[in-house]
Parts: sequence; structure tokens; C-alpha cells
Amino acid sequence: MVDHREESETNERTIKGAMRYRWAIFTVLALQYLFVYFHRVCPAIVAQDLVETFSISATSLGVLASGYFYPYVIMQLPVGLLADSWGPRKTVTFFSLLAAVGALMFGFSPNFGIATASRIVVGLGLSGIFVPAMKTLAVWFRPREYAKISGALMAAGGVGWLSASTPLALTARSFGWRTGFIAIGGITLIFSILTWLLLVDSPKKKGFPEINAHEGSDGAKNKIRLLTGIRMVFSTPRFWPLAAFCFCNGATLFSFNGLWAGPYLRDIYGLSTPAIGNILSMVAIAMVVGSPLLGYLSDNILGSRKKVLLGCALVSAIEWAFFYFFYQSLSVPVLYAFFFVIGICIGASVIICFTATKELFPLEMAGTSVSCVNIFGFIGGIIYQPLIGHFMDIGGKVDGRYLPQGYKTAFLLLFATSIVYVICTLFVKERPRN
Repeated sequence: MVDHREESETNERTIKGAMRYRWAIFTVLALQYLFVYFHRVCPAIVAQDLVETFSISATSLGVLASGYFYPYVIMQLPVGLLADSWGPRKTVTFFSLLAAVGALMFGFSPNFGIATASRIVVGLGLSGIFVPAMKTLAVWFRPREYAKISGALMAAGGVGWLSASTPLALTARSFGWRTGFIAIGGITLIFSILTWLLLVDSPKKKGFPEINAHEGSDGAKNKIRLLTGIRMVFSTPRFWPLAAFCFCNGATLFSFNGLWAGPYLRDIYGLSTPAIGNILSMVAIAMVVGSPLLGYLSDNILGSRKKVLLGCALVSAIEWAFFYFFYQSLSVPVLYAFFFVIGICIGASVIICFTATKELFPLEMAGTSVSCVNIFGFIGGIIYQPLIGHFMDIGGKVDGRYLPQGYKTAFLLLFATSIVYVICTLFVKERPRN
């Protein structure tokens, strides 16, 4: 005769074990995602070093920096397929090793061509982190926890951004920019080993019960093929306002904060590299604080994704208007405040966009839907980084510094983009929440 009481206690213990182990899963994914953001934005700090080392123009600098984004965009959907076939553990480990190789290549690059190729290898490697991570979190955490845990993952990205600001600036100043990237390559290699040892694709593979089984997740019965899922995503009208939001978000975040903010603070305000790093670190700090905060606000206070996205878009538009009209006369304390706001309203808000996208489709399509919308943010970065570099070249350069007219034109573009940012948010339609 079965002792139901003993069986119940055993089930409770295994569920508690799964709930504990998932934090090990989250930690290793957060460590990996930290370097995803580091490499996205690090050119802003070492931009002048790269220009001097490789004797390149502003447009060429934009091409070098955007080299990260091309493979990232191309690989988003194949990575979703690999995460389904290989599983997140193999996928994240393999691509992390590629990222380590790319970082080492970049540190040792003898010329512009090799440096650009290295950025492409880094982008290829880091393209295999985010989608498998979001897929894994969707399995290990319940739907009502998803926005908060995704926000926590984005906060880890903020830590990566922070490490690409003042710490990288100080390293570059003391030991040269190459040393920092060589060290990053070695650390990424260590994280790859940790991923292989700790990451488990699902609770079932660890001997735990499925955490989402009682909430209607029956992915084993309802497998959705990748191409079918992609067609479902792109044929859904409610997807496109979120895709437009993500494009505008990535275009502004990656072009300005990921590259041209550093030269702007140096050329217009005459700030030193460490001072620039301190100001740019405000974006990272805001992402660390704001990502889980926006997730909590969306889940528990407003009960809405759209309201959070619209509020962030409106504040961003106001801020870009200030940058355009007062681009040469903002005080240093105002710059600190403005970059903090950028971190929340642009950097952190994207996780709400991802969550809103995921909620439009079945849980089994979590990886596919998020990867589809994620593509548009990087397309924005690919277009805007060299485009703003082109504006810098047209504006001219004197004594190694770009002239104010180039930045004014860039801010006009970013302000116009922020208006589109607001308009597309008005058309967001979210699924009713219980």
C-alpha cells in the first residue's frame, strides 16, 4: 500500500530542490549575459584609443563597432533552433567559447581588418547566449515570475555595462586597452566551463518535477517547429508595434550609449576618460536598478506592459529633445541624471518589450518569439552606429575632436527616432492578464 503522506513529502522536497537549483541556473546565465552587454557598449570608452591605434575615420569606427551586431542578428533564429536541438547547455557553452576567442583576437589585433573580424567573432559567440537563456528561464521559472527574473537578467547586463565604463576606462588608462580585452577573453573561458558544469536544460533533466507542469505548460505534447513559429510571429499584427519599439530602442541605445556618447563627452565637454566612464556608468547602474523595478511595476503595480513602455518612451522623447536643443550647455550633474534616465527608460525597458512579446504566443514559442523581436534592436544598432559616424565625418574634425555640428545632427536623428518610439508604443496591444 502506498504511503501517500510520504509520497507527498518526497514531492515537496524535490520541488523545493528544483526551486533552489534554479538560482544556480540563473547565476551562470547572468554571468554569461554580463559579457553580452560589456562587448555591446565597450567601444564608447575605448573609441579614441581605437581611432589612434588603427588610424581610422569616424565612419570606420562605426563599422568596427557594429561588426558585433551583424552576426548577432543573423544568428538569432538559428540559435533558437540550436537551443531546441542541442539544448541551452551545449548552445551557451559552445558560443561562449567563441566569444572568448573573439575577445582574445581583439586584444591582439594588429590592424583594423583583424579588429573588425574579431568584433564579428565576438558577436557570433555572444549571439548564442540571450535566446537560450530566456528559453531556460521560461522553463525554470513560472509565468508570473518571468518579467521579474528577466529583469534580473537584464540587471546582470547592466553590471556588464558598468564594467565597460569606469573599470574599463581605468584599465585602459593604466595598462592599455588591449590588456582589458585579453583579460575578458580569459574570464569568458572560465565562465564557459562553469556553464558546462552547472547549466541544466530543464528540471526534468536534473530529476526534478516540471515547475510549470501545473500551469498548463505541455510543451512535450505541443512542440512547435521553428519555421512554423516564425511564421506565426511575423503574421501576428500585434507583434509589429513591439518590433518597431525594439528597433528604436536598439538604434538609440547602441549607437549613442554604445559608441558615440564617449566621444561626445570628450569633444563637447572636454572630460577625461575616467570622468566619461563615471557618467556612462549611470546607464549601467540604472539598468541594474531599473530592470527588476520595471518588471515589478509591470507585474504587481500597473498590471500592464503597455503603460510601462509608453511611460518610458515619453520620458525618452523629452530627454532627446533636451539633448538636441542644449547639447553644448548641459551641466555635469544634469549629464549624470540624463544618462541615468537613459538607463531606465531605454536600457531597462526593453525587457518589458521582450516579456510583452513572449506573452503574445504559447510558452513553447518563448525562444522563437523573443529572438524574432530581439533582431530588430540589433538592426537598429547596425544602421545607426555607422550612420552617426557619417554625420561626425561630415561635421568635421579639428585637433582630433569632432565638431559640435556633427553631434547636433546626430541628436536631431535620435530625437526624431524617439518620436517614432512613442508612436509605435501607442499601438501596442497586450494579452489580457489574469
